[in-house]
Amino acid sequence: MEGRYRFIRYFAYALELLVLYMIQQTPGFLPSLFGARPILIIPAVLAIAMFEPEIPAMAFGIFGGLLIDFGIGDALGFHGIMLGVACYVISALSANLLRTNLLTSFLVNTVSLLVIVVLQWLFYYVLYGYDYILYALLHHYLPRIAYSLVLTPITFYFNRAFALLIRPAD
Repeated sequence: MEGRYRFIRYFAYALELLVLYMIQQTPGFLPSLFGARPILIIPAVLAIAMFEPEIPAMAFGIFGGLLIDFGIGDALGFHGIMLGVACYVISALSANLLRTNLLTSFLVNTVSLLVIVVLQWLFYYVLYGYDYILYALLHHYLPRIAYSLVLTPITFYFNRAFALLIRPAD
């Protein structure tokens, strides 16, 4: 019985990530703020990681990261590795140390988005030798982080509902 609920929950997570990918990649669907568009997949996979065991959380992190890599069209696997590791660590911390509430989710998203997006800026912008690196960081990458953080409560409560409602009755 537990296996059927787990399959339905994981299917719902996968469908959610695919829908968020389509929304994220559709031009003009979400308004851009200060020229930046949000990264919808990162807050979603981090919220999934807060409610699931380590291995499924890592798998969804890798899946979400590969979706981001497909959307960027550059080095395949960069975001998959980053999100896989982040989701594994967040899941382990959530199971043992952290409380799963909105404040914790917001803090986890803030740190994770800062690390992932700054590394993205470093590897995809600075190391390629482009000009105006601080301008790009301040006017493109940091607004993208802020816009993605605004959507944290939506992804947290949405995935919390999946995690709590699609379980066998005790």
